[in-house]
Amino acid sequence: MSAIIINGKKSALAVKNQIASEIKRTNKVLGLGTILVGDDPGSVAYVEGKHRDCAEVGINSIKVNLSATASQSEIVNAVNELNKNSKCTGFIVQLPLPKSVDVQKVLAQIDPKKDADGLHPTNLGNLVLAKNSVIPCTPKAILSLLNEYKINLVGAKVLIIGRGTTVGRPLSILLSQKESNATVTLAHTGTKNLSELLLDSDIVIAAIGSPHFLKPEMIKSGVVVIDVGITRTAHGLVGDVDPKVSDKAAVFSPMPGGVGPMTRAMLLSNLMELSNQ
Repeated sequence: MSAIIINGKKSALAVKNQIASEIKRTNKVLGLGTILVGDDPGSVAYVEGKHRDCAEVGINSIKVNLSATASQSEIVNAVNELNKNSKCTGFIVQLPLPKSVDVQKVLAQIDPKKDADGLHPTNLGNLVLAKNSVIPCTPKAILSLLNEYKINLVGAKVLIIGRGTTVGRPLSILLSQKESNATVTLAHTGTKNLSELLLDSDIVIAAIGSPHFLKPEMIKSGVVVIDVGITRTAHGLVGDVDPKVSDKAAVFSPMPGGVGPMTRAMLLSNLMELSNQ
């Protein structure tokens, strides 16, 4: 068996083309702000990619770069400045932040109406209540790709490995809502029967940041596998899933080239949604 490989770059290009057309048609003036703390190569590259996307579709860029030694109050001040900036219609605080910073306190300072990442407590609460809200970018990207590749979610047994607040937790809520109607299990470090859950799952989504954790022998044939993890190693960026899984899976979203490009595209999609509120 050889899996259908999900092409996130192609999907992202289609989304960006649609957004560019809408901006041109409506003459909307949008501005995406980013707050980058420090010079982590992965974060720097990711933020630069977001602004390249903006340039491609006609969205203005507003960059705020702080040193790695920036205090929590300095970061919060930067957040408040973008909250007040009329040219900034939505923004993100690039994660991770320094360990000395309380991430949730920083995110809580973002104006929910400018929360392009969908991580403000109000927007996460709206997600739980199934109200219209900005959805966190990576979960939104995963759902979009599953729908595009016509993966039947109704009643499907979905195993999400990883309970982080940016992917695992919001994704479990999103996929279990009535529109998707999947049966979702959220596995984590306390899960004792992971091997059994893996062999019983129709869709496996790995988001733990453990290089090549998921091996072919751990899944059943014909499963859908989505790799969300990313770890910087001496050999470059590595996902959570062993590429050999593609020989056993029916559909496989690799890293890189799968969810990542669509996550950036969903950020632009969220910015458009914020402008319509």
